[in-house]
Amino acid sequence: MAKLLNWIGAERKIRDSGAIIFSPVDLKRILGVTEISVRFFLTRYVKKGAIVKLRNNLYALNSRVPSEAEIANALYRPSYISLTFALAYYHIIPETVYAVTSVTTRPTALFQTLEKEFRYHRIKISAFTGYAPEKFDGKTVLIADKEKAMVDYLYFVSRKTYELNERIDISGLNKKKILRYAELFNNKGLDSLVEEIHA
Repeated sequence: MAKLLNWIGAERKIRDSGAIIFSPVDLKRILGVTEISVRFFLTRYVKKGAIVKLRNNLYALNSRVPSEAEIANALYRPSYISLTFALAYYHIIPETVYAVTSVTTRPTALFQTLEKEFRYHRIKISAFTGYAPEKFDGKTVLIADKEKAMVDYLYFVSRKTYELNERIDISGLNKKKILRYAELFNNKGLDSLVEEIHA
């Protein structure tokens, strides 16, 4: 059965399904074939370069590589983009950020894929909020709002994971929202930092 999987037909089915990032289970359903056929298909077309392996059991078409933001949301779930990457996107910090940073309720993790670094930092479930599906470079992804990205960042500054950027611009941020988000962490170090930057 595996040898009957024609690339042109298979690629069309994947595209028609709307799947940008897919697992072997997704492929089994999309192509209507066995697990063994899917495994053979993936091995063959990853080697040929037609399919990109993002991590174990997560793939994309080389002809339609997802954006780094879409990859960030898919690599490790649940997660949403935040911290320095979001702050740079919102122009709250002036630097270009290399790593795509996200927060998660799962253990801290790091992935290297497509010559990019994807970092995930763990926060408590009660603080896992303040994000929504947004258009990010034309793609819909989960990203923190400005204030939540800032509070997430300050939380990890308080934990010495990040150093406080001296060129941070908080002029466009809503202080009430920042205070509300900070309360969710129940962290004295974070509270002190929030007061300090608003002094």
